[in-house]
Amino acid sequence: MSKIDVADLDCIYLSYDEPKKEEFWAKIQNIVPWAKRVDGVKGSDAAHKAAASASDTERFVLIDGDNMPYSEFFDITLDIKPEHEDCVFRWKAVNAVNGLMYGNGGISCWTRNFVNSMKTHENSDGADENEVEFCYDPKYLAMNNVYSTTHPNGDAFHAWRAGFREGVKMCLKKGKKPSMLEFNEMVHRSNFDRLSIWHNIGADAEYGDSCIAGARYGTYRTMLTEWDYTEVQDFYHLGEIYSEWKTVDKTDVNNLLETRLGLHISEFTIEQSKFFKKHYYNTYTKSNPMTLEIDMLRKVEGW
Repeated sequence: MSKIDVADLDCIYLSYDEPKKEEFWAKIQNIVPWAKRVDGVKGSDAAHKAAASASDTERFVLIDGDNMPYSEFFDITLDIKPEHEDCVFRWKAVNAVNGLMYGNGGISCWTRNFVNSMKTHENSDGADENEVEFCYDPKYLAMNNVYSTTHPNGDAFHAWRAGFREGVKMCLKKGKKPSMLEFNEMVHRSNFDRLSIWHNIGADAEYGDSCIAGARYGTYRTMLTEWDYTEVQDFYHLGEIYSEWKTVDKTDVNNLLETRLGLHISEFTIEQSKFFKKHYYNTYTKSNPMTLEIDMLRKVEGW
């Protein structure tokens, strides 16, 4: 087992078009004075390869452009098992809009070898697992602890885009779209729960309504139209879809999600949304920094 202090690793701030990226970069430099920055690289695969190139250490920490890390993360030590030497670790983030806590937007730790060998998103080899996400790789490990807050709601469009992307990805099974009949069986239960929260929670947050609407429309486009869902990784196409969405009958979309997919669509008030997030956060149990999310689930649920 190898031991690595996070403070000994290069830290790369990876930004693209996030509305508050300059503000966040200034704050991150105060927390992590040795941080480096990669900005404006088009394509998720290409951007991650640029981050790997910027790192002088084989293993490096990555912070997304709309993520604010907690200073405590940079005091931890990574006890890495031999079988995990080339793995990616992604810790949970608290979503500022809906209170969800999972890997989306969270701090991650990569190796240059892993990044330079992968073929994902715009550089995909055509496999379903690689078209729209990194997380289906068996060496991509979801960790239990929360070490940051993700702020996907910098403005109305970015909030909508964040919701839309998760509204698509939460429907998929290892990157593949299920049939209508398979939907309830194929979508992992934790994804289904998270999808419902994206669809309904966030009225108390700035641009939370846009985030909710984007998530609903992403699910609608994926499951109830013939749209090519792999376009979710192309930000240019998402801009076009956003323009189309402005003309769509939102009530019709909500009704179809309920009647055809059996999804619960509710309009929570600001106070109801705050109540949910307060009590949802109380379900989080902090553990050793290297505890896997799946291991904590086994412990809590008694598998």
